[in-house]
Order: sequence, then C-alpha cells, then structure tokens
Amino acid sequence: MAHEAVELPPYFNIDPDQALRELDGPVTTQGFGKIADACARGRDDLAAQGLNERGRKELRLFSTWEITRYLIPVAQPHFRRVLRANPDLPQGRSESETGARWFTLDEVLRLRAHFAAEGSKTKEYRPYRPAGLPAKLVAVANFKGGVGKTSTAAHLAMSAALDGYRVLVIDLDSQGSMTSIFGGKVKDEWETVFPLLARHYAGHQQKANQGRLDRGEAPVPLDETLTEALKIRAADVIQKTHWPNIDLIGAQLNLYWSEFQIPVWRMQARGWKLWDALTDTLAADGVLDQYDVIFLDTPPALGYLTINGLAAADILLVPLGASFLEFDSTGRFFDMLHSTFRSIEEGENMAARALGRAQMAFQWDAVRAVVTRFDATQQGELAALMQAYLGKTLSPHRQDFTALIGQAGEQVNGIYEADYRDFNRETYVRGRQTFDATYAAFKRLLLGSWRRDELAAQAAE
Repeated sequence: MAHEAVELPPYFNIDPDQALRELDGPVTTQGFGKIADACARGRDDLAAQGLNERGRKELRLFSTWEITRYLIPVAQPHFRRVLRANPDLPQGRSESETGARWFTLDEVLRLRAHFAAEGSKTKEYRPYRPAGLPAKLVAVANFKGGVGKTSTAAHLAMSAALDGYRVLVIDLDSQGSMTSIFGGKVKDEWETVFPLLARHYAGHQQKANQGRLDRGEAPVPLDETLTEALKIRAADVIQKTHWPNIDLIGAQLNLYWSEFQIPVWRMQARGWKLWDALTDTLAADGVLDQYDVIFLDTPPALGYLTINGLAAADILLVPLGASFLEFDSTGRFFDMLHSTFRSIEEGENMAARALGRAQMAFQWDAVRAVVTRFDATQQGELAALMQAYLGKTLSPHRQDFTALIGQAGEQVNGIYEADYRDFNRETYVRGRQTFDATYAAFKRLLLGSWRRDELAAQAAE
C-alpha cells in the first residue's frame, strides 16, 4: 500500500547558504535612523489621508438623522420645524434641494445651546456639570502595551465632546499617538507638558532660594532651562484641534527626556513634590476652570510622567484584554501602583509627623478596569472569571471589537470621525454601540463623582 507523502513543516530543511543569501548586511546605528525616516514618511503619508487642502485634519459633517439620533434628543420633524421657525440658527447644507442636511459640530453645539435655552426643561440637551466645581481629570493607564489605552482615551474624549463637554486631552506618551489622532503639531519638548513640570520645579527652587537668603546663605542659580520655563503658561502649549470643543497638549519623542530630568531635579531638591507638578500648574493657570473633562493619556510604563498623570487624576481607567497574560500584567500594574504611592505617602508622612503637620493620602474618585477588544465567543468565560475576582473594579461593560473599529483605524480616524455613509448604516449603528456603551459606563462615574463633590460643597456651606 503506497504511503502518501507528508508535507513537512516549513521550519525543516532550510538551507543555511540560501538563508545567508537572503540576509541583509549587519544593521548599524545609522540603520535605525533610516528605518525611523521610512516610518516617518509612511506615517506622514497615512496621516495625510485625513487632512484637508491646508494640511490640517478636518472633522466631518453630521446629518439631521445623526444629530437627532445621537446628539440632540428631539424628533426629526420637530428639529426641522425649529430650524424653519428660527432662520438665524444654523440651517446646514445639502447637496440637493430635498436632500439630507449636514452640519458642522460647531453648528450642532449652537443648536444644542438653543434647545437647552428654549426647549423642554425635562430633556437633557446639555450634560450635567455642577457650577463652581473644577474639571475632572481622567487618566487612562496600563504599563502593558497594545491594550487599547490610547484609542480608549481618544474615543472617550470624542464621546464627551459630542455630549457637549469642553475637553482637554494631554498626551504624556512620548510616542505621540494621541497627538497624531487629533492632528497635533509638536516641534520639540517645549510644546509639551515638559515646561509646565520644569516651571513647578523652578518655583520650588525660587522659594528655597528665598529661604537661603533669609538665612544669610547664597542662593542656588537657576539654569537656562528653568529660567525659560518660568515664562511659560499652559495656554502657551495648548493647541486647538479639528474638534471645536477638544483642545490638546501634545507630545513628541523629546518628551521622554523628562524621565531623565525629573529624577535629577528630585535629587537636587528632596522637598520638591514632583507628583503635584502637573496638578498644581494646571490649577494655577486656570485650566481646571476652562474645561469640563481633561483626559491624560499616559505612557505604557510607570515612570515619572505616568506618576504625574495618575496623581493628578480624579478617575483612573485601566484598559486590558480578556486574556490571562493581560489579566496577570494588570494585576502587577496595580501592585506597582500600590507600592509606588504607598512609598510616597510613607516618605511624606514621616516628615509630616515629625513636624506636627497633617498627613497626606492619595485618593481617586473611582478606579475601573475596562475590557477592550472583547470577543464574546472566545473570551466570555475568562471575562466572567476576571469579573468574579475584581468585582466592581472591573467595569461590567465589555468593549467589543467590531469591523468598524478596524476600518476607521485604517482611515486614521476615530469611530466618531468615520462617516456612516462609508458603511452600511446598520453596520455603523452596531459598530458605534460598543463605544457609546463604554462612554455611558464612564459617564456614570463622572456624574457620580461630580454629584458627590456637589453635595459635599453644599453640606460645607
């Protein structure tokens, strides 16, 4: 009986001489530069697909159907009646006399304001925002890469903007992915958060120098970097984006220098509270009053920039996939958070006790892990197990992976930037449902924490 030939796996019978002929020469340091240049050219070409003729990203228009379904809770006939009765309101534009009307988001925000002022008080035309309270800061963090950290932060920022909030996005990751999503242009570290952190340190040194002068000692001169940083305010590094109500503090590769510079400053001034640097400068520059929600996209590592973002945050979101490795890695991330912030507290409180001062304790309004890129058919059992162990810390909402996510990513757009006419409408509706649900779960945290602050303020009065 003849035996059929069995095809061997591809890793057998590889000829070393043939492999050598296929191999390029050794790679030098200059080779890394060539690869980086090629990636930069490719990145620019890909990013240019979403740019207008002026080389800037431009947000798409929104149709009457989309506005009345997702943005302003009114029926389409009533929406059209209001426009006819108020010719001074934005009327949109149409490709034909009887075709659908399309509006910019800025026009949608103006229409929302009109409905809030003139429409039914029982409808939520504007989202809840207590007067007199500062913006909420939201850090999205995990030191495992590829968990959907930046895309989650970006889509939450877009969701909040579509909901009517004034949003600031701060990119703390020197890779600058969030900056690319929002079309930011950043030349060097002086257009990032770096000068704000440097200014905080310089301010500490100025106070220390005053103490030296009072004691009859010579002051320590500030170097050129610190002297320059004292002149910079948050407004100098905040840039507009193609979203009318999303602004950006961007990032680029030189921001990583902060990870080397901050520990040097800390060694020179042990009393400098580096973890307060971002919070204090944003508060001092009035940023917390100018915006409603501030999203902090952190690097995939627990460095000094991440510590600043986490210490500044009111709400911490930790994206992870429903896999053993990501669950394990996220557990180690929380363990590192525990040891890092406990170490800071113990160091500060040892000195506080010695001086008879009040002790410090870090506190967050809410901490939630969020399952991203979820496939219910393959990951349902593991996700349920993770839920059993983490309880309320793991959001019960799972962010499904849909075809819409992949297609939008190929077009260098967020889900909310994708034009539904590029998809089957039902595909679009299903595709954005998972992100709408993610935002709804986040918004419950946001509103609950604001309400708690509001009630506390009222009780204090």
